[in-house]
Amino acid sequence: MTVEHIPVPEAVPEQTKPAEGVTDEDRAALRTRYLEERDKRIRADGTQQYKDLKGILKLSDDKDPYTEVKPREPLSDHVDFLFLGGGFAALTVCARLKEAGFNNMRILDSGGNFGGVWYWNRFPGAMCDTAAMVYLPLLEEVGTRPSAKYVRGPEILAHAQRIAKHYGLYEHALFSTHLESLTWEEEGQQWRVKTKEGDNFTATHVAMGTGPLNKPHLPGVEGLEKFKRPAMHTARWDFEVTGGGWNDEVMDKLKDKRVGIIGTGATAVQCIPQLGRDSGELFVFQRTASAVAVRGNHEIDPEWFANLEKGWQAKWLSNFVTLMSTGIADVDHVHDGWTDSVKRITGRMIQEAVKNGKNPAEMGFADYIKAYHLSDDEYTTAVRARTDEIVKDKKTADGLKAWYRQYCKRPCFHDEYLETFNRPTVHLVDTDGQGVERIDETGVWANGKHYELDVLVYATGFEFSSSYTKRSALEVYGRNGLALSDAWGEGMKSYQGMHVRDFPNLFIVGIFQGASLISNVTSNFTDAGLTIAAMLKKEKELGTKVIETSVQAQDDWVKLILSNTNKITGGPECTPGYYNNEGHEEGEKERLDGGRYPHGSHKYFAYIDDWRTNGRFEGIEFDGQEVAVAA
Repeated sequence: MTVEHIPVPEAVPEQTKPAEGVTDEDRAALRTRYLEERDKRIRADGTQQYKDLKGILKLSDDKDPYTEVKPREPLSDHVDFLFLGGGFAALTVCARLKEAGFNNMRILDSGGNFGGVWYWNRFPGAMCDTAAMVYLPLLEEVGTRPSAKYVRGPEILAHAQRIAKHYGLYEHALFSTHLESLTWEEEGQQWRVKTKEGDNFTATHVAMGTGPLNKPHLPGVEGLEKFKRPAMHTARWDFEVTGGGWNDEVMDKLKDKRVGIIGTGATAVQCIPQLGRDSGELFVFQRTASAVAVRGNHEIDPEWFANLEKGWQAKWLSNFVTLMSTGIADVDHVHDGWTDSVKRITGRMIQEAVKNGKNPAEMGFADYIKAYHLSDDEYTTAVRARTDEIVKDKKTADGLKAWYRQYCKRPCFHDEYLETFNRPTVHLVDTDGQGVERIDETGVWANGKHYELDVLVYATGFEFSSSYTKRSALEVYGRNGLALSDAWGEGMKSYQGMHVRDFPNLFIVGIFQGASLISNVTSNFTDAGLTIAAMLKKEKELGTKVIETSVQAQDDWVKLILSNTNKITGGPECTPGYYNNEGHEEGEKERLDGGRYPHGSHKYFAYIDDWRTNGRFEGIEFDGQEVAVAA
């Protein structure tokens, strides 16, 4: 069965439509307002403003509230392949290895089960803001049907664990285990792995899937440690305090409580409706508003899904990547706020070209940015108008309006968030860009006023922009004792975002310096699994033991990454956030750490597919020699 996209019930709202009648004067006023709002929020300490959870909040990785940790005997054996992490990166890579016939593997994770970020992030209302048909990997392989276009956290976690069961990955899992050190042993051509639980084993190959949503952090606010009442980060929700559960059960322990939440980003947009529903009173402390557009969620028709033709997910993924990279495709299978935004920009660029007598095919990135700005002025005006339509109190509505471009921050799509502020028990505390002043034993100070609270929630995100080893809470030692933090001291240096010179048989599985598809991160992981499986098959065919990038390949890749000046996310005119280095100019290190393939995600996936299937593996040395050179 072939359809353009998921059939949508008539009652479901369409995507937010751009406003009409935006004048040149309106556009100039918007630019002035955007810069004013940015300047209010710039902090001298930039990315250094955030703090670690440990020592401040009760719940951290040191205590798993979801799984009872049972004592076990330490391991001292050898495995051919070790994956560090138990989320979708591990599941997709190890599934591809299983399909290729590799079984001698181990998966190590600090959590008590598979799921990664979805194992830990059990805050109420948690869901993915990318359509499940493309976000959930291996749907066809394991036979999962998403219940809705956007599914909630419990369903995502269940799918992750279904993948593990389908591919027999539980027999390879080492849960509730914390890595202590990872060291390359040249003599044995293997990695020495030590854990805090006493394990001391070796692995020929190691893949690391500790992504950017691995380590939650707190804001740099005075007095964080002083609050004497229950407090939690959304990434480590404490249902013992709130009552209820992850399946949208009522948090009955909050019914007579004054609850505060700091943060109004993508996570807060999802959990505030539940907190507003269940709390006696809810105080939302806001530094910068999120731009919240229509989500339009709806159930997926079982009969329609059952009749999809074989191979549908690969086609949908390709279609989504193409649209997110170019804005042009014959059909739009996903048809959501993400694809709508890029189609809008590309359509405007073509419109401007035709109006000015130019060939659309010859338009460059400067033309694209101009089209983005023109179309974005109309789109964000409509989003602010939507806020006025929904939120009844004018002062609250004004406070909830975002004054920046759509891609300055991660776009938000939700149909219950704004409505929550119509509840008489929900109070917006807008700090006009200044943030919370301080925290004391009984509450929060903001705008010169003290708010006494019974429970405090931090929806303050993750260490997205910190160094890889800091986020991973691990140092990796390669050849001759070289630390990865030293090798990347001036910025991430890799080949294809996966291979690092002097770190043999190590595969970095992430989003940076590759396709960097932030709108659907699991696509990056699924593709990486195919690449690693292809290299291990080639190694077996050659009878070699060491896979490593050549110096030249890595140097050339770094130059390629630095050549990319075409960036639509973030920007110096944006309010501070992880998309723009907290408003500070990006140096070479920042450009490398957050770098992406300069020709677009779709072209990266096409390039890497050809690279792993042509048999030459250009730039990779097997036992010190490139296949292409040997041939």
